[in-house]
Amino acid sequence: MKKIIIIQVLILSLLSCAKQETKDYVTLSGKITNNSAINIDIGNTGFDKRITVNPDGTFKDTLKVLKTGYFSFEDGKNKTFLHLKNGANINMNYDYKDYVNTVKFTGKGSEISDYLVERKKIDVKENFTDVKSYFKLSSKEFIKKLNRVENKISEILKAKGLDSELIKNELSRNTKTIAYLKKNYAKQHEQLVKFAKGTPSPKFVNYEKFGGGKVSLDNFKGKYLYIDVWATWCGPCKREIPSLKSLYKDFKDKNITFISISVDNGRGYKNDAIKAKEGWKKMIKNKNMKWMQLYADKDWRSDFIKAYGINSIPRFILIDDKGEIVNAHAPRPSNEVTRKLLTEVLN
Repeated sequence: MKKIIIIQVLILSLLSCAKQETKDYVTLSGKITNNSAINIDIGNTGFDKRITVNPDGTFKDTLKVLKTGYFSFEDGKNKTFLHLKNGANINMNYDYKDYVNTVKFTGKGSEISDYLVERKKIDVKENFTDVKSYFKLSSKEFIKKLNRVENKISEILKAKGLDSELIKNELSRNTKTIAYLKKNYAKQHEQLVKFAKGTPSPKFVNYEKFGGGKVSLDNFKGKYLYIDVWATWCGPCKREIPSLKSLYKDFKDKNITFISISVDNGRGYKNDAIKAKEGWKKMIKNKNMKWMQLYADKDWRSDFIKAYGINSIPRFILIDDKGEIVNAHAPRPSNEVTRKLLTEVLN
C-alpha cells in the first residue's frame, strides 16, 4: 500500500512539472547577417515589443502575446508578419539585405511563419498581388500562369504543422482571387490592349472652359496632357486638389497642360444641373484652381468619359504631345511616383 502511495505521488509530481513547462510566452531568437538593424519591433493591436539586436546580429527575447495570431515584424528595412502563439520557441535567421530569399524559421511553432515566407516568395515571383499584370497577358499565358500559381500554393500548403484553419482560409482566398481573375480577364484585357501605351487617345470636342469659350483635345497637340476627371461632390477628388496644385506650380513652365474635367451632373445639388455648374465655378474660384478647367458636355454620358470606360473618380490620364496615351490609369497627384513620371517624360 505504501509503495502504491509513493508511485501516485511521483506521478502527480511529474504531471505537475509537465504542466509548469507549458510556457505562457513566446521565445523569439535568431541572427541577422549583413546586419544594419538596431532593433526589431513586433506589433499587433494592443501589443508592442522592441527587441534589441546585438552588434553581432544576434537577438533573443520573450513575448507574452495576448492572443494567438499574426504580428508585424520590422527591423528598419524589412517588414513582414510572424505567427505567434504562447509556448512557441521560434528561431529565425536571415540576411538583412535579402530577407525574403534567405529567412529560415526553425523551432516549435514556426510552421505558419515559414509558410508566410514561402507564400510571399510566390506572390513576388509570380506578381500575384498585381492583378493588372495578369490582365495584360495573352489568354494562353494567363491560364498557364494561373495554373502554375495555384499548383505552387497548393504545394506549400502541404507543409507539416500547418493549422487546418489557415489551410482552409488560404484555399478560400486563392479560390476567390483566381475566380475574380478568370471572370474579369476578357473585359480587362480588352481595355488594357485598347488603351495601351502609344495608342491614340479618345477625344473630347467642344468642352466648356471655365471663364468662357470651348476647347477640344486636338487644340492641345504638341503638349503633354495630365487629365483629371473629377466632380465637386467627390471627396477623394477634392483631397487631390492640393497635390494637383503643387504639380501645376512645379511643371507649368514645362511642355505640359494640366486639365481638370468635371462630370458634375447635379448630384449634391438636388439634381439641378444649373446649380451644379454654378457650384463647379464657385469651387474653382474658392480653391484657386488656376490650371485648365473644363466641363464635360454630358457628364458621365460624354463620349470621352465612356470611351475610357470611366465609372469611378478621381481618374487621371496622361497623354503625350502627339495625342497618344502614355498611361490611361496615371497615378494620382498625391502619389510620389507621379512627379517622377512627369519628370521622365518631359525631359
